[in-house]
Parts: sequence; C-alpha cells; structure tokens
Amino acid sequence: MTEEKQPPHREATYEDLVALPPHMVGQLIGGELIASPRPASDHSAASSALIGVFFEPFQRGRGGPGGWWFFIEPELHFGKDVLVPDVAGWRRSRMPMRSRVSNFTLAPDWVCEVLSPSTARIDRTFKKQIYAREGVEHLWLVDPVLRTLEVLRLHGGEWLEKGSWSGNARVRAEPFEALELELEALWFSEAPEPVER
Repeated sequence: MTEEKQPPHREATYEDLVALPPHMVGQLIGGELIASPRPASDHSAASSALIGVFFEPFQRGRGGPGGWWFFIEPELHFGKDVLVPDVAGWRRSRMPMRSRVSNFTLAPDWVCEVLSPSTARIDRTFKKQIYAREGVEHLWLVDPVLRTLEVLRLHGGEWLEKGSWSGNARVRAEPFEALELELEALWFSEAPEPVER
C-alpha cells in the first residue's frame, strides 16, 4: 500500500488576510490565518467604554496626566505575525506624533484584549506570548461576560499578575493608576444610561 502524499502546508500571507470579508477580523499568527467575526455588543461596549474613560485624562491631559495615544483595533505588524488587539496605547515618550498609517510596527506600551468565546484561547496563549516577545509592557484581559479585569505586567520576559477584579469594583490599575476605574462602566447593560443635566 502506498502512502498518499499530503500537499505541503502553505503559510498564510497578508493577501489572505486582506481577502477576508469585511465582517471578519483577520490576524496572522505563526503562519496561520485566524479569522473571527466582528465583536458582539458586550465586547464592543467594553472596548468603547475604556476609550471613553481614558481619552480625556490620558490622551488629552484633561483631569489627568496625559502622555498617551489610544487606538481601537490597530493592526500590529511584528515580523510575519499580524495582530489586532481590541485597544492599544502608546506612551508619547515612545511615539511623539501620531502617524496616518494602516498598521504599526512599534509595539504598544499597553494592550487590552476583550475576551470572547471565539477569541479567548488565542488571546490568552499565542497573542500573549507574542506581546511578551515584542516587549509590550502592560496587558489587560477584560471578560465582559464574567465581568472580570486581569492586569499583567511584563517583567524579564514573563507576565506577572498585578491584580484581578470583578463585578462593580473600583480599581487603580497600572499603567493608569492616576484614575480610579469603575468596572461597572465596562459592562453592557440593557437598562438605559442616566442622562446628566
């Protein structure tokens, strides 16, 4: 009996990523194309809320120290790996000016991954390893279903847990300790938001 020859494995390319339909988010990890559907509402609400909370004090410097640039779903190119975190931030000391670019090769200082059932395994393993390899200093893992926040800091190439919180806790989490974050603001609620007058 002769063995059937398997075709050689073809490494995914950036062209494969670009060819995905617009309702999919594509990433290249270790030569594999990872495609996920666009985030659900609870996932999107958490990402948007973080930007809303951080924008004034940390990007504009109003009521806070400033010194940061934030982007939602930036495309990060690290060699052959292409990652799309939910939210990322760069200290202005490392990225003095924002550039009009389609992707970044400079690793962020802070990354937040909002976990969903389709992406949690990849976020917690492969992407976490690549962020460590590239020297991302801070990693937040937000789970909008379990309503948890995990804060990690890179030290000597390894991730150290700096804290984990859940529910409606109020936290001061690095690198944004200057602001008390109300976790309740991150969680999707079907109740209408109160209108301030």
